[in-house]
Amino acid sequence: MSPRLNITTFTRSIAFRPKPQVQWPARSALRLAPLQCRLYTDSTTLPAADRSKREDARPIEHVSEEAASMAKTMGEEGPDLTQGTAIEEVVQGDKAAQANLPKVMQDKLKSEAPNTKPNMAPKGSRSYSTTTTQTGGNSALDMGLVDLQSVPKVPETPGLKYEMPSLPLPKDGHVKHRHDPVVEQVTNLLMRHGKKSVAERNMALILQHLRTSPIPSINPARPLLPGAPPPSHLPLNPILYLILAIDSVAPLMRIRSQRGAAGGGVALQIPVPLGQRQRRRAAVQWIMGAASKRRNMGSGKNSFAQRIAQELIAVVQGTSEIWAKRNAIHKLGVAARANIVLPRKR
Repeated sequence: MSPRLNITTFTRSIAFRPKPQVQWPARSALRLAPLQCRLYTDSTTLPAADRSKREDARPIEHVSEEAASMAKTMGEEGPDLTQGTAIEEVVQGDKAAQANLPKVMQDKLKSEAPNTKPNMAPKGSRSYSTTTTQTGGNSALDMGLVDLQSVPKVPETPGLKYEMPSLPLPKDGHVKHRHDPVVEQVTNLLMRHGKKSVAERNMALILQHLRTSPIPSINPARPLLPGAPPPSHLPLNPILYLILAIDSVAPLMRIRSQRGAAGGGVALQIPVPLGQRQRRRAAVQWIMGAASKRRNMGSGKNSFAQRIAQELIAVVQGTSEIWAKRNAIHKLGVAARANIVLPRKR
């Protein structure tokens, strides 16, 4: 059904009036400058600036004139300005200016120059002495630096240029064994992936940390080795500090489990004594394991060496957990000493 109302009948026309545009007057490109009126003068031309009376426009005085004016101000007698300076004084010390002088003046300067300078050795002689004096009854001469002998000493063994070294050789006489044995062993245990230089650097940092550390306080419940130096001497000798810490906590034995020794497949605990290098190796491994559990106090390449040095100091002070591990192994070894089977005598 179609609607009865027509919607188009309600619409009506709306008057549209456009907005008038404002026309601004065009500005002239030529602007007139305001008239400058000078009420204090009648002339229209400006006077030229006269700089002749200024202080900075005056020419600089000569050195002699300046000295004369200064002497006049001070009330002293200055140089005479009526007489000039001799040419010899002007070119004195100037080789280039003397070369440009006339021949007559050059000859005059050469004749007035002294032939020899003060404190100068005469021509044809040396300024040093090459003579030597004999110090003793032998033929040795004192050269001031070395004891030089006129006749070289012939070695007693024929066929040798130098004398044979005295035996036994010192411990640090060989280039490969110049370090302490404990330092070399710890360095080899610190080495990883064959990087010996990194291990040597860490070893040097450990010794430096021990040397600069304060004096440790010894725990009477966990004493060090008998005959140890006082604690105040340990930082003065870091190698002794290292050896004392390792040997004090090193175990004397290890526990070996032997299956079937007790019968019925039961393992039997047998204590086995250790040598010196074995004891030190076990102690260093314990110290490295305890140092790896320590909190990292710094960053960089020196953190590992610093933690090991701190663990060594804790061992000497008796606060390290390695002492409990060492005491447990010794206690178990004493309890299992009956399991040691000695060879029978025939």
